[in-house]
This record gives sequence, C-alpha cells and structure tokens, in this order.
Amino acid sequence: MREAIARAEKGQIDADLGGEVIKQRVARPGQGRSRGYRTIILFRRGAKAFFVYGFAKSQRAYINDDEEEQFKEAAKHVLGLTEKQLAELLKRGDFAEVKSE
Repeated sequence: MREAIARAEKGQIDADLGGEVIKQRVARPGQGRSRGYRTIILFRRGAKAFFVYGFAKSQRAYINDDEEEQFKEAAKHVLGLTEKQLAELLKRGDFAEVKSE
C-alpha cells in the first residue's frame, strides 16, 4: 500500500476518478500489479490517503457509477476530518493507520 501512495505522490495515478478519488493497482505477493488488486483511495496529495476499498482484478474489473459517486461523497467528509477527529476514529478502531517505514 505504501508503494501505491508513493506512486500517487509522484503523479503516477492509475485512474483519477475525480473528487479526490483515485484507483491504484497493488501487486499480489510475488506477482506484478497488472494481475493484482485494484484499490480505491481517497487521496489528497501531500496530505492524506485513505484506502477504502480493494478487489482482485480477477474478481471484478471496475466499480459502477453509483459506487464511484459514493466514494466521491465519502472523500468530501473523510478528507475534511480534523486531526483531532481522525485521532478519535483511529483510537476507536474505525480506521487503521499504515505508517511509512
């Protein structure tokens, strides 16, 4: 997941869905990204990234229009959280943090 964000920070985004929602490919262990997983990320460059959905390419090729709109709506709320609100959500276990090395 860290690699997917590092690529996005460099502008290497697999699909920009708009509304601060991107789709990034993530490799399966021992394989490449093309046959791996697709992740939906609420992403604000240089600030925050939230992995909100993932699926194997072999299971599903894309998300539908309704799902895309729901992710965009979620991005408005989640990316607008204050640090205090985010800390509380982490503490409650509603979110999990993936730290950089």
